[in-house]
Amino acid sequence: MERYTISLEESLAQEFDDLIRRRGYANRSEAVRDMLRRELENDRLARDEAPHCVAALSYVYDHHERQLSERLTDMQHHAHDLVVSSMHVHLDHENCLETLFLRGHTPEIRALADQVAAERGVRHAQLNLVPVDTEAAGHHHTHSRPKT
Repeated sequence: MERYTISLEESLAQEFDDLIRRRGYANRSEAVRDMLRRELENDRLARDEAPHCVAALSYVYDHHERQLSERLTDMQHHAHDLVVSSMHVHLDHENCLETLFLRGHTPEIRALADQVAAERGVRHAQLNLVPVDTEAAGHHHTHSRPKT
């Protein structure tokens, strides 16, 4: 493991210590490592250097919107190679929260997320991507390993 030393203004160091305490980090090093991982992942995704990913797509939708539930289910069936699992929660009498757990080619996952988010009656769509390296496991499936 390499050691880095950085200098921070006192006010910035205090803010950072407050942040890591609120988030429950045991020490500064682990907090900095997590921040670096997140920035590296975001950079790979921004430069399209993450061809494969695992992802969670969460969205809220009005289940009274005409045939929206059926359209969303149809999209999931058409993307059966990407959708690993889904979770559906009834928030109230009108709104549902759904989360799709996805794995596959990053451009295809982004396209599915855009398609879902564009549906009339879908609100608050959020895609969380994690770049992964993939390897054939030799026993009829693929392993996905986070890049950082």
